[in-house]
Amino acid sequence: MSQTFENLREAFTGESQANRRYIAFSKRAEDEGYPQVAKLFRAASEAETVHALNHLRIMKEVKSTLENLNTALEGESFEYSKMYPGFIEQARKENKSDVVWSFDVANKVEQIHAGLFTKAIKSLKIEKKMESIDYYVCQVCGNTVEDKAPDKCPICGAPSQKFKKIV
Repeated sequence: MSQTFENLREAFTGESQANRRYIAFSKRAEDEGYPQVAKLFRAASEAETVHALNHLRIMKEVKSTLENLNTALEGESFEYSKMYPGFIEQARKENKSDVVWSFDVANKVEQIHAGLFTKAIKSLKIEKKMESIDYYVCQVCGNTVEDKAPDKCPICGAPSQKFKKIV
């Protein structure tokens, strides 16, 4: 792989991280009563998304929907089976309970995502389409559920009001 391609990968990673970071910064600015700063962070976040998507397109990593689902399933499976278990173990050794919690809920949700991607893959292979399903995401732990938000999140215990419907 060429150095330019490696630089492109690194740039994609940096732009993606900046996007997420600026969204978090925007929420904090909003909470602290700075709506214009929050708007600025959201604008910068959107620009970072454009950059990241340009890099991803040039790297030719966006393929057919079925290929993308398989890539997503592979990534989620790696995270819950290999990455997070090791991270959780290390955080426990260091008595970092907040980090253990964050890794643990992410690990549980990655398993759910793998199941949802598997279901989508099977549906596309058999029916060439997916039925219309609503998805809800817990804004505390990221739990992703189909059809309707539960009364209480089975992963973190958050009430149904903490679930965001994805449109």
